[in-house]
Amino acid sequence: MTGHSQISLEDRVVLITGASRGIGAAIAQACADVGARVVLTSRKQPGLDEVAAQIRQTGGTALPIACHMGKPEQIDKLFADVASELGQIDVLVNNAATNPYFGPLIDTPESAIDKTIEVNLKGYLFAARAYVKHLRSRSAERGSIINMASVMGMRAAPMQGIYSMTKAAVIAMTKTLALELGTSGIRVNAIAPGLIETKFASAIVENPTLREHVVKRTPLARHGQPIEIAAAAVYLASDASSFMTGQTLAIDGGFTST
Repeated sequence: MTGHSQISLEDRVVLITGASRGIGAAIAQACADVGARVVLTSRKQPGLDEVAAQIRQTGGTALPIACHMGKPEQIDKLFADVASELGQIDVLVNNAATNPYFGPLIDTPESAIDKTIEVNLKGYLFAARAYVKHLRSRSAERGSIINMASVMGMRAAPMQGIYSMTKAAVIAMTKTLALELGTSGIRVNAIAPGLIETKFASAIVENPTLREHVVKRTPLARHGQPIEIAAAAVYLASDASSFMTGQTLAIDGGFTST
């Protein structure tokens, strides 16, 4: 075991879903900054191309491939294409998510329930399945899955019930996969962000009343930035976290400690 004073992802390929903006884009840039070749995926190609261009401008290597993470056949093709193009996938970051409904849980339309579960839960599981299959095909001795959960999966989440249910399930999935895959050398951890300034969270961040409701319950008295989540993802992707699995890191300014 080598020392971990310098975190590096040299010679690693990191696949990040939901990478066209926000936390996913920040994770991709941060991983590239420490040497990883990054694979960017989300539903729409143009946004991926923009992020890839930014990473290349800073000397990084990025491969943008559009994929709908709610469609198993597209996920399988994505992993096959990346393996063919780059030869390996060392780290999977499950970050793509949707939150189409804001309102009381019992009033959630069935279409919104199905869409949220399809992307936030099935998408994570199907991506993990394809990733593990890929590692086993290479007889890889190590791997790392990083699932993006949320503090909404740890607390009651009024008006965001179905979203919070899927994030609680992601935390449960993380623990079970960690237990089942540990002997294969595959670590599985999750990150639970608090309120982060992204387009995804703009309904809260850009609403002074809603933002203040969260911030006043946050010991650091502010919301976070995507880069503050990205640093944790780099740690979990690297050998610096080699003895860590089955855990969920809440990065929330202390929100869940109150």
